[in-house]
Amino acid sequence: MRAIILVLDSVGIGQAPDAAAYGDIGAYTLQNTALAVGGLTLPTLQSMGLGSIPSLIPGGRPIAGVAEVDTPACGFGAMQEMSVGKDTITGHWEIAGLDIKEGFHVFPPECPSFPDGLIRKIENATGRHCIGNKAASGTVIIEELGDQQIRDGSWIVYTSADSVFQIAAHEDFIPLAELYDACAVARKACDDFPVGRVIARPYHGIPGSFRRTENRRDFSMQPPEETILDRLTNHGIATMTVGKLDDIFAHRGISKSVHVENNQDAQGALMDLVDRYQDVFIFVNFIDFDMQYGHRRDPEGYAACLKDTDVFMESLLRRLDPKDLLAVTSDHGNDPTFSGTDHTREWVPLLVANRLCPGKSLGIRHGFFDVAQSVASFFDIPPMPRGSSFLVP
Repeated sequence: MRAIILVLDSVGIGQAPDAAAYGDIGAYTLQNTALAVGGLTLPTLQSMGLGSIPSLIPGGRPIAGVAEVDTPACGFGAMQEMSVGKDTITGHWEIAGLDIKEGFHVFPPECPSFPDGLIRKIENATGRHCIGNKAASGTVIIEELGDQQIRDGSWIVYTSADSVFQIAAHEDFIPLAELYDACAVARKACDDFPVGRVIARPYHGIPGSFRRTENRRDFSMQPPEETILDRLTNHGIATMTVGKLDDIFAHRGISKSVHVENNQDAQGALMDLVDRYQDVFIFVNFIDFDMQYGHRRDPEGYAACLKDTDVFMESLLRRLDPKDLLAVTSDHGNDPTFSGTDHTREWVPLLVANRLCPGKSLGIRHGFFDVAQSVASFFDIPPMPRGSSFLVP
């Protein structure tokens, strides 16, 4: 008996009720992507009930090419984020049962973004100078400052609209181990604010053609309370993560992790775990939607990624038993047609494959933490502090 949470990172389904507070009125990740490419063809997700979700949402818009079906194969619903923020950690922690009411610290975008005291701590501890010190796209700032970093051996430090302190370094000139050590120093220094993540951003190449590598690592804060991962582990249930989730949860409450940085590897790892294990909880993130296409405002790439995932979903569903639980959702939006390069505050879809749910409307869920509560009820362990299970007869 397996429970799987599959997070399609950034696949939102329409502006949230509080989108105005985040500057995200008009953000509809799935719908705007579909319009930008002349419609989506997602037969598996459509059969699961994806096209039926927009009609549940106030002001919901249809997804061009993904129609409602009379009898969806899965339960379908939409979830509203209750926590403050629209970042990766906040979304995943809420899925895991938390409610973050005091948002993480966000640095100002203009140079200098980071306080002098914070920069001095990092420079003194690492012996390297910091350059950049502003909000920027990672690919852009590497092209801007990569040549200087190679010459003087500095760190490129930058932030974004999320609560992040990012350190970029060329792998051929600064060893990965040294970059990770610098991030550990920054992680401790950033806890005073508090900052959600410190991110190692290694890259390689030559000026004019720098490319980030897949040796990224996230140094996250410890979750402030027990997550569903902790609770399952404390009750003797094996927990496994795929993708970047080991970093997102600070490696806590995880029996086995498969750290990968792209969808293809995550798909292969998930299939391997499904084939090898029973009586486990598997938490998976598909990162490419967000990292490769959402932030880079590439609707064509986003649509192609959805199509690839749709093919994968057909294979995954064939591997599962009706007694298993599969919950497909997201952590926030990232509309690739929207202004800027940041996440968008949106409803997220919920598709649930389980014998109790076929064709059932799961309605509007006020809180991503309903997923954690449902996992707790699935494994018959004590309930989480918040949320309502959608696994009811």
